[in-house]
Amino acid sequence: QVQLVESGGGLVQPGGSLRLSCAASGSIFSIYVMDWYRQAPGKQRELVAAITTGGSANYADSVKGRFAISRDSAKNTVYLQMNSLKPEDEAVYYCHIAAIRHYWGQGTQVTVSS
Repeated sequence: QVQLVESGGGLVQPGGSLRLSCAASGSIFSIYVMDWYRQAPGKQRELVAAITTGGSANYADSVKGRFAISRDSAKNTVYLQMNSLKPEDEAVYYCHIAAIRHYWGQGTQVTVSS
């Protein structure tokens, strides 16, 4: 059974950085995109960044220039480097893998506060 295990969330001051990781255990076939979503209290879940098997990355306008998504295909792991964090980035971050099936991580809390 495939599980996505996220790590790297936590408390950071505005302007700080965090790096999220999401590792998939088990075999996943025909992955075509790995991405990160986030959900703040009272808001809908939104796509933050996505990366295809070819390495093409897309970002939400709100994080462009500050966040970077990357992947290690051999390890079925996706990363999200978050720099210059703002209070509005505070949310639960979820990784997602789209393959023959869709897989979701359990979420990791990112808190941006002084």
